[in-house]
Amino acid sequence: MKYEFSARAHTLLSSPLLSIRTQTRRGSMISLAEELPAEELFPLSLLAEAAATVISADASALQYGDPAGYEPLREWLADDWLRGKGVAVAEGGLLLTTGSQQAVDLLCRVYVDPGDPVLVETPTSPGFLQALRMQGAVIIPVEGDQEGLLPDHLRGQILKYRPKMLFATPSFTNPSGILWSLHRRREVLELCTAHQVLIVEDDSYGDLHFQRSGESPARQYPSLYALENASEGGHVLYIGSFSKTVAPALRTGWAAGSRELIGMMTAAKQMADWQSSSLNQQVLHHLLNVSAFDLREHIAMLNREYNTRLKLMAELLKRPAWKNSAYHMPAGGMFLWVSLPEGLEALALLKCALGKGVAFLPGPLCSIEGGANHIRLNFSHPGRDELLLGMNLISEAVSEFTARS
Repeated sequence: MKYEFSARAHTLLSSPLLSIRTQTRRGSMISLAEELPAEELFPLSLLAEAAATVISADASALQYGDPAGYEPLREWLADDWLRGKGVAVAEGGLLLTTGSQQAVDLLCRVYVDPGDPVLVETPTSPGFLQALRMQGAVIIPVEGDQEGLLPDHLRGQILKYRPKMLFATPSFTNPSGILWSLHRRREVLELCTAHQVLIVEDDSYGDLHFQRSGESPARQYPSLYALENASEGGHVLYIGSFSKTVAPALRTGWAAGSRELIGMMTAAKQMADWQSSSLNQQVLHHLLNVSAFDLREHIAMLNREYNTRLKLMAELLKRPAWKNSAYHMPAGGMFLWVSLPEGLEALALLKCALGKGVAFLPGPLCSIEGGANHIRLNFSHPGRDELLLGMNLISEAVSEFTARS
C-alpha cells in the first residue's frame, strides 16, 4: 500500500544526520562525528557487579515502575548531585528520562505548537533542531560570541518574534564548546524572565571541564536554573544526562523544573513509553550510591584523558593541510568547531572523507542557515591512535580539495 506519512515525518528521513550515523556504525569507519564518550573508560567491572546485585536481589527490578523514574535515584540526584551544583529541586520537580534527548522531545510535545517561534543558539545541537522541526516550530537563531549569547541580539529577536522558548547550552555549547561567562548568564536570564521566555538549559557537557598545564581548571559557573533559584513558576527547565559521564546505554537523563512543567512532561512520557528502564535506573543507583564507584573521581579521570585527546587534535590541526582554518580551543565538552580554509565546503568534504573511512559532522546540521564552511570534530570517543589516523584521513581529503582549487 502507499503509506501517507505526516508532512513533518519526512524531516526525519531527509536528514543527513541519519545517513552519517548509519555509515559510522560500520566496523571499519572512524567516527569523529557523533556525541560519544570513550567506551574503554566505562566502569565495566563495577557496572557488571551492580547489575548482578540488582537482578539477584529483587525481581521487581524487572517490573514496571514509576513513570517519573526510580525514586531512590531521583532522591540521590536531587539531594547529592544537583545540590552540589547549587541546584534545589522542589518535590515533584524531577523527571528521569531516556537520555536528555527525550527530555527535549517531551517538552516540545507539550509546549510547542506548529508555527510557534523558538530561539536557539547559532550554531546549536542537531538534536535540538530535529526535535523542533518535528514539532513544526519556527526556529529563530540568536548570535553569540566567546562569552555566550549576545544580549542585544537576543533582545531584538525576542521583541521581533515573541518566542515561546530558548534552547541553550551555557556550559560547553554543542558544537562550539563555548563556556558562557557569569555576567552573560545573568543577562540572558534577566531578559528571558522579563519577557516570559522559557529557557531550556542543557547541562549534559557541564562536568567535562579541563585543566591546562600551569592553569587552574575551567571555571564552573552556576547554571541558569541555579541562578534563578525558583522552584515554582521558574523560567528554566534544567536537563542533563549520565550518558556522557557514565555510559550512554544506561539511557538515563533527567529534567528539573517547576512541578507544573514536570507534571505535564511526565503525562506525555506515560503516552510515549510509560517509563524509562527501571532496571537501568536501579543499576545506576547501585553504582552511584552503593558500590565503590566515585562519580567525581571518574569524571576527573575522563577530563584528564579528554584534555589529552583535545590537545592531540589541536596539534594535528597545525599541519599544512589545515592552513587558514580556525577554531576556538574549548575548555571542556566533547567537540572542536573548526572553520575550514576558504573554498572548502563541509558537505563535499564529508563525502570525500567517508570514502576514505572517516566521518565528521558538517556545519549545516548545526545551523538554521549557513555553517557550510564549518565542521564539528569529536575528540572524546576515538582512542589516541584512532584519532591520529582519522585526522590524517581528513587531512588527506582537505589536501585533495585544496590542490584542486
